[in-house]
Amino acid sequence: MASRVNTSFTLIPTQKYRRRNHRSSRFSNILDPDSQPLSTLGNFKALPLEIFQIILRCLSVKDISVLSMVSKTVSQHIINYISTSSGSKRLLLQDFHNLELPDRRQDSTILEHYRSLGLLFKRCTLLLPTKERLKYIHKILAEVSCFKFNGCVTPLQCLGLPCYGMFLQTLTAGWDELECHRVYNFLCELTNLSRNMQTVVCSKPGVATKLELWIRLFCRNVFLDRWTHQSDSAFWLTCILKPWPMVNQARLLYIIFGPVAPQDGQVVWQKMIEGPADEPSLKGLADAIKLLYDTGTKEWTADDVISLVDELSVVPREWLLENNAHLLILSGNSVCFTFMASKAMNGRAIELARLIVFLALVCEKELYCMDWAVKMMQKVCKVFSTPVERNNFLQSVANAFAYVIMEMLQSVLSGEYAYHDEDNRSFLDLFHLVHAQANFHKEVLYLTVNALSA
Repeated sequence: MASRVNTSFTLIPTQKYRRRNHRSSRFSNILDPDSQPLSTLGNFKALPLEIFQIILRCLSVKDISVLSMVSKTVSQHIINYISTSSGSKRLLLQDFHNLELPDRRQDSTILEHYRSLGLLFKRCTLLLPTKERLKYIHKILAEVSCFKFNGCVTPLQCLGLPCYGMFLQTLTAGWDELECHRVYNFLCELTNLSRNMQTVVCSKPGVATKLELWIRLFCRNVFLDRWTHQSDSAFWLTCILKPWPMVNQARLLYIIFGPVAPQDGQVVWQKMIEGPADEPSLKGLADAIKLLYDTGTKEWTADDVISLVDELSVVPREWLLENNAHLLILSGNSVCFTFMASKAMNGRAIELARLIVFLALVCEKELYCMDWAVKMMQKVCKVFSTPVERNNFLQSVANAFAYVIMEMLQSVLSGEYAYHDEDNRSFLDLFHLVHAQANFHKEVLYLTVNALSA
């Protein structure tokens, strides 16, 4: 994350003092220390506090945040205004459930308000140590129930957590990693997030459904979504995952990014086991894996990410190989190749050959380019150290195509699936696999002929 100016200053002393900057030193022989409050408040000194607060009510949140930078005294008056019932009522909008406006215009309006509010709090609390800033901000925001973990009765229709996340992102933008770690630890302690995570990772999948939902909503809306830079998202995701063992990391990754039921938002644990998953069901997981791999943070090596993918493929039980293949494709070339190369180097050529078959099947069904699967296989072939190993692997790929086709054919002929059941899924899978084999070998022939021509 981008570094920022250190804000770990001591609290502002109550006694009057002379500023030690260049400009004040020029006039040190003119200005008496007793006149310092006049210089910091300026013409506002002549105004009663009530009039000053009336002026604040006429300003937008952005304008108030600019005004807060005039001086420490003005900033303190603004902090006092925020703490009043009228100030907090005006600034802490809580219209999180009004979805009547078309085109979700209300969403962007209230989110933009909390972005501006985050900037105001960032500027007002600039001179406070991080711990004191967080305590003050929590004191102000604590009255908003929709900002709390498990604080709203209709969380799927609520904009509270997205607004809280927007506020937090604006507040911490530019802070160094150490201070952001303090923010994460403060919120974990405040919400018992770590204890709640411990509960879900130690329970059977789907037992604590409400807690799984809240962990997903809180982590996505408060920590992960809407960041402009991927490095920021990777930092917060690392904060969430790294304290846990790999098996728990995979479980949390599935809870936060896995498929959910559209009607109630609950995690669908059987999605990857019962049948082929569509692209939207896998995209969140794939984007998270790609994020951890591509940002190149020191906390995540390539081996770490590949181990996480391996562990993920058995959550809650072993996935269909087609879903594994689809996840690898969506995770990008680098992740896919590294995963396959790892299998090649570890002597798992037969397992790798079956994976190639399902990569081709996914390409056929999803209308991805089949030459991509062939080129990926060609690239993996170079990992094998001897021609004999390479030839044995290619033979395994051919055998895997034949074996998987026979498996599907036997399933159709045995009547395990009636043709009218599940949209003819078994028969259609066989149909797609035969076409996948034909198109895969066609691309191999093209590649061979072009190589000979060259």
